[in-house]
Amino acid sequence: MADKILIIDDDIDTLKLVGLMLQKQGYQIVAAPNGPQGLAQAETENPDLILLDVMMPEMDGYEVARRLRANSFTANIPILMFTAKTQLDDKVIGFEAGADDYLTKPTHPTELHAHVKALLARSGKGKAVVGPTPVEKRAFTIGVLAARGGLGATTVAVNLGASIRDASKEEVIVAELRPGMGTMGPDLGVNDPRVMTQLLQANLADVNRQKVSEALSTQAGGLKLLYGSVQPKDGILLNSTAAFEALVNRLGFLARYLVLDLGAGLPPLTQKLITSCNQMLVVVEPVANSVAHSKAMISNLSDLGFNKRTIQAVVVSRIRSDTQLNWSQIEEMLGQPPIVAITPAPELLYMAERTKTTAIACRPDSLTTQQFAKLASAILEIEKLKP
Repeated sequence: MADKILIIDDDIDTLKLVGLMLQKQGYQIVAAPNGPQGLAQAETENPDLILLDVMMPEMDGYEVARRLRANSFTANIPILMFTAKTQLDDKVIGFEAGADDYLTKPTHPTELHAHVKALLARSGKGKAVVGPTPVEKRAFTIGVLAARGGLGATTVAVNLGASIRDASKEEVIVAELRPGMGTMGPDLGVNDPRVMTQLLQANLADVNRQKVSEALSTQAGGLKLLYGSVQPKDGILLNSTAAFEALVNRLGFLARYLVLDLGAGLPPLTQKLITSCNQMLVVVEPVANSVAHSKAMISNLSDLGFNKRTIQAVVVSRIRSDTQLNWSQIEEMLGQPPIVAITPAPELLYMAERTKTTAIACRPDSLTTQQFAKLASAILEIEKLKP
């Protein structure tokens, strides 16, 4: 496979020219027109080498290099500074910032290739790996939402995440993307979680994989969690679309599976975030109005570009009642069979809340655990069919 080179330069002509020069030498080229985008691309693309300009607006190359070296996910990527600054002091600053080599503009293609080739050769000779290794394959992402609130989307999300973790033995993250309306934290023993709020309010260039990884909490079974805020005032962060997209992007490279608790409805933010999902689960209550509302939700998701085969209904019965619809009635109203039905278990959910754990961890032998295991197994089978 060809070595991948990330070029970070605000001069579009330079990006095109240098990119073409290196492509002709057989390298794979990725480009970023500024420092913040370059930092994001460095994590997303995991290049073999970074060709970095110094003089850029907003964030110069020295600062980009410092941030690359400070992030354990990008700390070992070779950096070749490529700039018109020729003074010795400039070069010293570049090396102190973390550059491995320095090349001045303009340069002959042969000289550029020689520096790139030598730097790649040096970096490949047993360079020590420091910190965690990035997960290069993007996570299989499952979105969980409901047509309206109070149907148990968070309960489904966290127990599904734990069940996938148990079944696959892979890294799984559950993220509650509902600032100001979080319930997962208090249910699991974190009364006032603030980490997601801090991530969403930070400068986008600072929200790298390492920062997001450090913000995750880990359950006893190894499930990783990102709690939504419980402070109602944080609901204003639902307008921070770019911050949420950056956060979901980073999460997608930190685990094998990612479960997104998207809450209720299809506001503009949710419509943006669902584009990251491979599978959508719509939580349905087995009563006529809820099923009708959920059918409209499935239709809306289809209108937004989702293949109906990637949208499944999860029936959640919270109370025991003879007035609720049965499986065949729900299937007829929805126009498709639900993927699973979670039967009422109020005592189990109460016990789980008291012991600050998930329902499936609270009673591994329960029917509820079996039902979530069935859901997890179905999701894992669906993933196998992913192109």
